[in-house]
Amino acid sequence: MKRQIVVALAFFVAGSQAQAQKKRVAVMNFDYATVQSGVSAIFGSNQDIGKGIADLLVDRLVTDGTLSVIERKALDKVIAEQNFSNSDRADATSAAKIGKVLGVDAIIVGSITQFGRDDKQTTVGGDAMGRVTGRFGVGGVSKKNSKAVVAITARMVDTSTGEILASVTGHGESTRSGTGLVGAGGSGTAAAGGVVDMKSSNFANSILGEAVSDSVTQLAKQLEAKAGTMPTRTVSIDGMVADVSGDGTMILNVGSAAGVKVGDTLQVRRGTRKITDPATGKVLRVIEESVGQVRITEVDAQSSVGKFTGTGSAKVGDTVKNQ
Repeated sequence: MKRQIVVALAFFVAGSQAQAQKKRVAVMNFDYATVQSGVSAIFGSNQDIGKGIADLLVDRLVTDGTLSVIERKALDKVIAEQNFSNSDRADATSAAKIGKVLGVDAIIVGSITQFGRDDKQTTVGGDAMGRVTGRFGVGGVSKKNSKAVVAITARMVDTSTGEILASVTGHGESTRSGTGLVGAGGSGTAAAGGVVDMKSSNFANSILGEAVSDSVTQLAKQLEAKAGTMPTRTVSIDGMVADVSGDGTMILNVGSAAGVKVGDTLQVRRGTRKITDPATGKVLRVIEESVGQVRITEVDAQSSVGKFTGTGSAKVGDTVKNQ
């Protein structure tokens, strides 16, 4: 019985460590400027396929679980705050700045280089048959094969250095006779607000949807395989309590820009005595005592919110550290 408990505990600890060691990433909307005219021709208007493909990639990465992927809402909020433009989507330097604010280890950017059709049409019977049948208003017998082709490139960028850690490519194809790229045409897909819904069954079951799915799956597998190349970040958090409510809710003066993440537990400490240099009067060291802990529940770039627990009571000016 004791052996079973020890084994179970070992598996629990190993699982907890694996979860803690997951690298955090964010996925930017993909750039699709190269294929924009083709996209408009397919759907009848410009659709942000870069967002749709980014959403699909996030789903693939979350389902596999190798990487920890930040929520799209948090990413969109930071992008809006940083005045990030569509033209910056594939720029590694700009993306690294966004990733640093989010507190992720790496950010994934990319471009859609091919998105559309590669059709072939053959006429059975040749010129002679075509002339004969043409007299009766029939014409040659034609067979059309519709082929959808999608190609995507993605790069994994270190948010600390801007270094490109990995560059991968996904290429998907799907062919079907006698059908269009999106079945019943652009109206056969669920599109709203300039963003085609690539998660809809209408789109997923079309040959273009199948090609997209294949290329995104390839990207996800390659990016996960490169997870080991991501450096382990050691973040030292050193901030202060800016506000304390009666229910124990605290606001800190450090946020995601300093590496704070939702779920972190920080130590709350209070200075009790200062040691100064007798010659210069310079503070050499501050003697601190533990007051309690704060578990982070909300984070933005410059501040964070958490719930305090401890034997004493926290106050404005107390320090918060992660070690």
